[in-house]
Amino acid sequence: MRNPIVPILVAVLLVLGGVSGWLFIQNRDAKLAYQDLSAAEESSRQSYNKTLDAIAEIQDSLDAITPRDSSFQPVPSSLATEQEMSGPDSRRALEHIAQLRASIERSRERIRRLEANLSSESKRNAGLRKMVANLNRDLDERQKAVDELSLRVDALQGQVTTLETEVQTKNETLVAKDATIEERRRELATVTYVVGTKKELTQQGVVVSKGGVIGMGKTLTPTGQMPEGSGQVLDTDASTVVRTDAAKARVLTSQPVGSYEMRLVDGKMELHILNPAEFRKVRQLVMVTG
Repeated sequence: MRNPIVPILVAVLLVLGGVSGWLFIQNRDAKLAYQDLSAAEESSRQSYNKTLDAIAEIQDSLDAITPRDSSFQPVPSSLATEQEMSGPDSRRALEHIAQLRASIERSRERIRRLEANLSSESKRNAGLRKMVANLNRDLDERQKAVDELSLRVDALQGQVTTLETEVQTKNETLVAKDATIEERRRELATVTYVVGTKKELTQQGVVVSKGGVIGMGKTLTPTGQMPEGSGQVLDTDASTVVRTDAAKARVLTSQPVGSYEMRLVDGKMELHILNPAEFRKVRQLVMVTG
């Protein structure tokens, strides 16, 4: 009769072998799953860190164009400043705005890529998505500030153009007024004079001989006529001396005596005007030499 214990032992051994094999397989699968999980965790951690680094870089670029930066300080609206907003200054302002816009656009593109990457990730990245949303809000603020700055520059350029037109008009008006004033001044200050011998003045019709007896003792009297080409013009504001080529000369017209004096200089007689305002009350000067 067979011993019943042997079959039982065989069965137990078979069961134990099966259980051992199953446990081995389960342990191997668990190790593989753990390795996969560890790799996924490491990949997720690296992705998370890279995302944080990208967010930090974007934030740094936004801080460089923050509205609190000096580049976004209100532009002074004084007349002097507005007048300077032209030429190179205007070009520099527009170039600076273009650089800011380009920086904003680069940041916006990087944020789009981050959003695309995070949209396929798990809920674990909810915090990262919130940070990206904050970046978008900051970016919108910078964009608004740049737009306001651009509008301000455009307004200043318009004001500068208007000011330039007004200044040009005023300058032209002042030039015209100055020319009118100068013409009037010259007109008031000008005296027409003629210097010559008795014969020369008589032939020109500038003087006539009057009075006397039998041709003797006649007096030379200005006719008040100054034929064209016979007289010269003297601006008494600019010049106060009338020179002659003779050692003797006298004034025939009725200039106030105290407004001038006759001087002999280097053997030639000169008329020196002492009071131009009084002297030019008589607009013609006739001097006879000899």
